[in-house]
Amino acid sequence: MTKSVKLADIAARLNVSTVTVSKALSDQKGVSEEMRGKIKKLAQEMGYKSPSESKMRRDKKSYNIGVIISERYLDQQESFYWKMYQEVVTKAVSKGCFTMFEILNHKNEQGLEMPKLLAEDKVDGLIVIGLLKDDYLSMLEEKIKKPFVYLDFYDRKYDCDAVVTDNYYGMCKLTNYLFDMGHTRIGYVGTLLYTNSITDRYFGYCKALLEHGQKIREDWIIDDRNMDNGMRDNGFAFKLPDEMPTAFVCNCDTAAGAFAEALKEKGYRIPEDVSLVGFDNYLYPGVSSLGITTYEVDIKEMARKTIHKLLKKMEPGHYKQGISVVEGHMVLKESVKRLA
Repeated sequence: MTKSVKLADIAARLNVSTVTVSKALSDQKGVSEEMRGKIKKLAQEMGYKSPSESKMRRDKKSYNIGVIISERYLDQQESFYWKMYQEVVTKAVSKGCFTMFEILNHKNEQGLEMPKLLAEDKVDGLIVIGLLKDDYLSMLEEKIKKPFVYLDFYDRKYDCDAVVTDNYYGMCKLTNYLFDMGHTRIGYVGTLLYTNSITDRYFGYCKALLEHGQKIREDWIIDDRNMDNGMRDNGFAFKLPDEMPTAFVCNCDTAAGAFAEALKEKGYRIPEDVSLVGFDNYLYPGVSSLGITTYEVDIKEMARKTIHKLLKKMEPGHYKQGISVVEGHMVLKESVKRLA
């Protein structure tokens, strides 16, 4: 076994005291820059490791992290989660961890089947990206024996560890921006209760309306997907109100892009006739050519916090459970018209 290098070994080679070596390596005063440079160079050549660095190396562990996503989120219209998954992988690798990915199909979710990653004991911890059905989450939380964290949603029934974006205040800011641009007749596009995000963003929209003395009109709340599967299929169509508002806040950029195309088919121009804002700052190529004013989600920070939370749960020591909210920022583009 290779003998570890000590301060005394470096001191003896340079004919100085161990105190001088210690001060040089910890960048303390009392050592000339020339001698400090010699000591650091020799320490590196001899393979010296500080006690704290050696302890860190001993304590550092490599974990296998499982990631599951429902298949309904992974079609082209919802590929925002692919980007989120890629950031999770990047952050995991930076911490020396490996990731294993599993797509949860409709049959498995309906049948309450445990993910294979867990059933076959292949991972040390789990990240769930995107809301799953209530009964499936209940099954997971009752049976799972591994640490887990939810990303981009939370469980409304149980205390949980989760990382979400600032859905409520982010949408409140977007709606306030429309008021600042002269709009007072503002609708909302999103199927309420389909996900935490859609509903929380709706409440942010409601807050802004109430603060400006505006009533919430049910006929201006427009579904953007089928409630049963979250898709815009099986003859789905946006149902426009008889009396149109001058602007809509959309629960995400994908919904805003699809809604913009539906408005154009009805003869509306954007933003000349109707203004739109979205959320995420992510629009899959081909959905719409419109530059949509939006609220950018900080995906990298969400991924970083998720990995950090999970590692804290997997390692010994104190851990405080809870939901972390990551703030984003507005990105102004070309989909909003200022009213006189």
